[in-house]
Amino acid sequence: MDDKIIVTNLSALKAKYKSAGASKIKTAVASLIAADKQRGLTTRLINIDDAQAMKKVDGTAVTNAKDARQNKRAIDAVFKKLRPDYLLILGSIDVIPHQDMKNPVFEPGDDDDEFAFGDLPYACEKAYSRKPEDFVGPTRVVGRLPDHVGDTDPAYLIGLLKTAANFKSRPIADYDGYFAISAARWEGSTRLSLDNMFGFNDKLNLSPKKGPSWTAGALSKKLHFINCHGAPVSTTFLGQKRKGQPGEEFPISHNASLLKGKIVEGTVAAVECCYGAEQFDPFMFSNGQMGIAGEYLAGKAYGFFGSSTIAYGPADDNGAADLICQFFLKHVMEGASLGRAALEARQEFAESSSNLDPVDLKTIAQFYLLGDPSVVPIKVSSPHLVATPKPKSKPKTKTKSKSTGAPDAKTIERGERRMQLHTKGLWLGKNQACAVSDAKKSVSGTIQATMEKIATKLKMKHATFLSFAIKNKQPAGATLAKSMSATAFHVMAGSDEKKVAAKSAKGALTKSMPAPPAINAGVCIVAKEVNGNIVSYRELHRKL
Repeated sequence: MDDKIIVTNLSALKAKYKSAGASKIKTAVASLIAADKQRGLTTRLINIDDAQAMKKVDGTAVTNAKDARQNKRAIDAVFKKLRPDYLLILGSIDVIPHQDMKNPVFEPGDDDDEFAFGDLPYACEKAYSRKPEDFVGPTRVVGRLPDHVGDTDPAYLIGLLKTAANFKSRPIADYDGYFAISAARWEGSTRLSLDNMFGFNDKLNLSPKKGPSWTAGALSKKLHFINCHGAPVSTTFLGQKRKGQPGEEFPISHNASLLKGKIVEGTVAAVECCYGAEQFDPFMFSNGQMGIAGEYLAGKAYGFFGSSTIAYGPADDNGAADLICQFFLKHVMEGASLGRAALEARQEFAESSSNLDPVDLKTIAQFYLLGDPSVVPIKVSSPHLVATPKPKSKPKTKTKSKSTGAPDAKTIERGERRMQLHTKGLWLGKNQACAVSDAKKSVSGTIQATMEKIATKLKMKHATFLSFAIKNKQPAGATLAKSMSATAFHVMAGSDEKKVAAKSAKGALTKSMPAPPAINAGVCIVAKEVNGNIVSYRELHRKL
């Protein structure tokens, strides 16, 4: 039985690194497999482009590394046949691509993401689809160790494999405290998040005025939580001042080029920023500067949980990106493996609302784990495990006893957890009500008028309007629940102030180095309709 499966596309790796480089990667994978064995995990590498290997799992080999459908089908075959406790995707999106789920709130000029790219479907049993509502019931523990898009030197990926092979679970005391950054505009939300996770929020760094030249001492805390602006193909995160606060509108709060040598081994980060975990080619710049996620992993961080695209959250409350990032760090602190923490975060997020709205669908689709899913950063003793007593003296005979082949207590407990999570995921996939990803433009005059009043109240400008039906999956016969459930969602996207760009962001990307990103600070209103009336709404801010 395989506890952990590593999947990659050897042909794609050879195209990037030639045969010699791919061979070095395979050697590093072998070292990880050996290290896993010492930890009690049986690990196997499967090349999903290998016809013979895929035939053994009743699957079809990937012939086009860029084809999301082929990759989803291959990984599903591996899971169905082998049922591993962990799945590690080896390589970036030019080796095994993200899945191309449709972004329900796509609107050019506001939310420019046509797709909510991510690894969520690899964690689900549902067949390939571009509808995020098909993947609200994840059952699998999945993570990704990425190389660099467009890389030709395998050293970076080999370094990440060595970090995974050499990881050590540390006592909870080693993860005491946190490092946190927030845009000042979102201070209320971030302080609430920190209270929910740690019980205190007085160590929060606000931008402006703090950052990005953090000291090694400030970054030495092993739990990082960041709620700032991000942008595509960017090596920085940006803060945002409060209304009326003096100073730069969007100052740089975190800079990848200033992180080298400062990230502590074992760090785990949860990052709400737009594009916070985006995979892009750093070699488009002559200095080859990787993004912030890449620098964290290069610094031997164990895990980085972030978004591939534009993310959302309220300014003074918690929702969307706030919640899924909180849930992830909470489960890490409880002693979960990185992959289980990601799965539990997705499931907890999926059940956090009676009806998942369109922004919720994008949120669960876009957040994913960078890191080996089997890594357990924090050692928490389990009261359920019974230690095997050590003999008081060495046995007199030299004859080796044969293994019974019975799994140890940890393996049994892990298997029981997987069964529970699998059952829960299947239930969510079958029963969780959610918006459908296909928007419609026409609504009643009453709804339109109510939404326009909300826009006026919030001083929204440049507002666009989308409406969504709800796919109600509640069990037959639940008439009371259905009568009280949402019947539609309505979304307005725009701005609560003039669209402005960061002063430091003027200018296009250059070949010498990435320019700071332009920021389009926007607001998104998600209103809930019940039987023809708007009954509530929430105000979310784009972290772009």
